[in-house]
Amino acid sequence: MNEPNPAKNRPGNSARKWCLLTFGLLCTALAVLGIFLPLLPTVPLLLLAAACFARSSESFHRWLLEHRHLGPLLRPYLQSAGIPRRARLAAIALIWITIPVSALFLIPLPWVRVVMFAIALAVTIYLLRLPTLEEPSARPAAPPR
Repeated sequence: MNEPNPAKNRPGNSARKWCLLTFGLLCTALAVLGIFLPLLPTVPLLLLAAACFARSSESFHRWLLEHRHLGPLLRPYLQSAGIPRRARLAAIALIWITIPVSALFLIPLPWVRVVMFAIALAVTIYLLRLPTLEEPSARPAAPPR
């Protein structure tokens, strides 16, 4: 027989679900803004949203992964296929353009500057260690003669 699921009947489960769903929607909205604003990290926010949706709403999780524009940013990473070479180079370039400018010209505290450079270095190392996703070539192969 079907036994009742005790996890569904716990008092805090519904509140937790709504908090995760709300946070996932907020992360998705910020990720969409991050497509247009270079200082907002798009893919990490989408990954956080996917994790929240996976624990709160199967339909939102499926929607995010199957989304026409957002899904292709997530799927290769979630399938451990890696990231495209162009995306890796663009991310590293943006990191090393924005962090030094911010740290050297906008941040007065030396220890915060050091932390920012350490974060930039750590993220760069992380990106370099990810597998490279081979992109299909734009030109079809030449037919054999």
